[in-house]
Amino acid sequence: MLFDSHAHLTSAHVLPKLDEMLPRAREGGVDRIVNICTDRPSLEAGIELAKKHSWIYNAGATTPHDVEKEGEELFPLFAEHARNGDFVAVGETGLDYFYNHSDRAVQRDFFVRYLKLARETQLPIIIHCREAFDDFFEILDAEYMQDGRHLPGVLHCFTGTLAEAEEVIKRGWYLSLSGIVTFKKSEELRDVARMVPLDQLFIETDTPYLAPQKYRGKTNEPAYVAETATLIADVKDISRDELAKATHHNASSFFGLSTAS
Repeated sequence: MLFDSHAHLTSAHVLPKLDEMLPRAREGGVDRIVNICTDRPSLEAGIELAKKHSWIYNAGATTPHDVEKEGEELFPLFAEHARNGDFVAVGETGLDYFYNHSDRAVQRDFFVRYLKLARETQLPIIIHCREAFDDFFEILDAEYMQDGRHLPGVLHCFTGTLAEAEEVIKRGWYLSLSGIVTFKKSEELRDVARMVPLDQLFIETDTPYLAPQKYRGKTNEPAYVAETATLIADVKDISRDELAKATHHNASSFFGLSTAS
């Protein structure tokens, strides 16, 4: 079975299509999905979705793109749900210096605040990081350690360099790879896929974004995580069943779920 560790199921673009997407996901072997809530509507819809489907779980935070506009308003809301046990993780949070939709200082401030929330609630954290790894590692090493070890986290939809991936792995964190790894020009990312230890790897779709090569131009959906799994298995020279089993176990353990679904 496959675990889609990161999908925006309750985003405005995806929500009307869920009645079609979810059966396709099940038919394609996906038996767990973590839904990422990034604003009030997606959070409210996510809470209801998880009540209807025991195989769908929620995480939440304001993304680095939106913290300047909505961070102050929404942080208390996400914190309340994290404290109430509605989330399996805090996130996605982090830093994005590529788009710079929010002031960098504001991004760093909210990144620290969400790290502290994860520590308080003893939840793992889901990170978005793009062209900001120096600041990311500096903040992580200062704010997210306990007894000399980094607390649990995952770099979702990793698109950094091989050297940056090695730094993530060195800290005992997980790397999650999306459909980008299947793109024709993603040779360096496939090098990352070869390097990442199997026990530190997740797979995801990031629905509705970044559909795998076979579906480029279409709305991404959880069923397509199978394409990413197949490609990574080929790159690592293992069977897809082995890849699926390992990534399912990794994500289940990370999110505090039973490792036998």
